[in-house]
Amino acid sequence: MNIGLVYSIIRTDEKLLIKAAEKLGIKIKLIGLEKTVLNPDTYQVNFDVILIRSVSSVKGLEAAKFFESLDIPVINNSVVASICENKFATSLILKKFKVPTLKFAMVFDLPQAFEAVKQLGGFPVVIKPIHGSWGRLVTKINDKDSLEAVLEHKHVLGSPYHKVYYIEEYIEKPGRDIRAFVINGKAVAAIYRNSFHWITNTARGSQVSNCPINNNLADICQQASEAVGGGVLAMDIFETKEGLKVNEINHTMEFKNSEEPTGVSISGLIMKYCKEVVYV
Repeated sequence: MNIGLVYSIIRTDEKLLIKAAEKLGIKIKLIGLEKTVLNPDTYQVNFDVILIRSVSSVKGLEAAKFFESLDIPVINNSVVASICENKFATSLILKKFKVPTLKFAMVFDLPQAFEAVKQLGGFPVVIKPIHGSWGRLVTKINDKDSLEAVLEHKHVLGSPYHKVYYIEEYIEKPGRDIRAFVINGKAVAAIYRNSFHWITNTARGSQVSNCPINNNLADICQQASEAVGGGVLAMDIFETKEGLKVNEINHTMEFKNSEEPTGVSISGLIMKYCKEVVYV
């Protein structure tokens, strides 16, 4: 079996995947997007399935569309990628399928932003870009003055994406949140991301520890996976007074800091899933 691993940078995560493939007797063809011509008339296919591992979600999505056009199974497919790379789209689909998630709203101007804050229960709220990762440009808004200042800065930044204002209710965390790794609807491992800061991304320095997978966590992961279309996913989940709630879903997940504390070979399970997609 041959897997085409689409990448932009070979990080520790990709090295773990390559090593896991070797253990399973799976051949890996590395496909560097910066060195590849995606021409359907000339591209030579010599693999059975594509695994998208591009750091750039934009490039990864276009690559997924290309390989799908050649009738190659793609993980994750372009539909899943399109939903998960857009936080507003993710929230909408979770809401549609009644998966517990945070209250949210989208607005395009300051007066509507004030109304949205009111509908969400008042300050504080969180404003975040609809695209992006690692907790970048995620802002906690505590009052009217802060809201006006942040939206003014976003308005003049230039990009059309800065002029759409995605607003979420603010959740008081118990010093942590949960990152769950979900493959084909099953939560295979999970970590607590512990931090004194309200942003708990590992990229921002949070400490990682194992999170046992109980029935509640397994159920909400399965629901969320089915809502967005399945595949290989990482879910950010909050513990709230009303129970677990899904905040975001990542379709090109990082797991290098999670295999050791969980004792789970996430890379190995991803490789086994790629094999199942081809032979089932």
